[in-house]
Amino acid sequence: MDANLSDDEVPSLVQPGANAKVVNDQGEEIPELVTSADDTPQSKVPITIVTGYLGAGKTTLLNYILTEQHGKKIAVILNEFGDSIDIEKQLTVSDADSTSASPVPFVPLANGCICCSVKDVGVAAIENLMEQSGLFDYILLETTGLADPGNIAPMFWLDDGLGSSIFLDGIVTLVDAKNVLKSLDEGYGDEEKMEKRKNEGHDEHGPLLTTAHLQISHADVILINKTDLVSDEELEKVISRVQSINGLAKIKTTTKSQVPQLEGLVLDLHAYDEVTDADLQFASKGHSHLDPTITTTTITFSSLSRSQVDKFDLFLRTILWEETLPNNTPHSPFEIHRLKARIPLQDGKMLLIQGVRNIYDTNESKAPTDAESQEAKLVLIGRGVDQPAVRESLLATLES
Repeated sequence: MDANLSDDEVPSLVQPGANAKVVNDQGEEIPELVTSADDTPQSKVPITIVTGYLGAGKTTLLNYILTEQHGKKIAVILNEFGDSIDIEKQLTVSDADSTSASPVPFVPLANGCICCSVKDVGVAAIENLMEQSGLFDYILLETTGLADPGNIAPMFWLDDGLGSSIFLDGIVTLVDAKNVLKSLDEGYGDEEKMEKRKNEGHDEHGPLLTTAHLQISHADVILINKTDLVSDEELEKVISRVQSINGLAKIKTTTKSQVPQLEGLVLDLHAYDEVTDADLQFASKGHSHLDPTITTTTITFSSLSRSQVDKFDLFLRTILWEETLPNNTPHSPFEIHRLKARIPLQDGKMLLIQGVRNIYDTNESKAPTDAESQEAKLVLIGRGVDQPAVRESLLATLES
């Protein structure tokens, strides 16, 4: 808009009357968009990704959820060749782009829920599945034991612009209290994966990055299961180790995958709705040196001016997309799996930021008035994120 226009010259948006015609600059009539009576908007269906090693208790958790009185019609989707054959059996779902008219088979479960298997865990494949099976209140996507949720989550998060009918509600990772430390330290359960990498000539220098690390680092909720198989001392070691990897996740200990309160721990997580100061406070409490592979680190700094917002965005784009630091800051290799930030602005607003792998989302809200919330916090989860160079580069970028 021209800044020199007077108030009388500023064009306005006008809703045309019933008999009015809308024309473009060439005088051509623009057809109106007519909404059909059948085109009533439908609410989006939340999807929770359930991940964890083979034997961690994913199937037991799903069976537990389906027998509880939660009042939801749930679609349980098994990512092909998972360890959930005891739910019924693995099924084959037609591809989302297939022209085949053959029906998709489903297995009916308790409480009006269904179970099926899908090869492609993309948005289109699951939406295709939902169209063929009817409306559901909730989707639980169980991954295979060796799945990296960081490759799956971005498909469902930030898909609003594509008009998707589903959205990512959160990631739940089950951890086997008896074997998780062995998995983290020795790659227990990852033998086939490690052998394949070795045969393909991958460089395995540095601390061992296991599937367990990846599943824990991306989680919004971590259920430490099979606690009846370990002592109190062993359980405390497991909890501390898990917290050192992911200081942002809610952690709950369970036996036989029984979660007393499903809402907020498995269902209706709303993990990507907001970034609370309480989350970031918890993440900064420590445990950062218990695991050499993946850690959680918190960077604090002063509130930003409007002119610094673009500089902070440049910093995020550089570390997420280029996996390097701005200003040619010398650094060791790093990779970021998750990030959250609450950044107060000097004009009384607050930036709320979340990221998964190389995508992130920034929202703006009104800043709280308490003094503690006036300190900016950026929490990073990943490899090499606790090196001093990351903070040094951020501060240098903001001051440039």
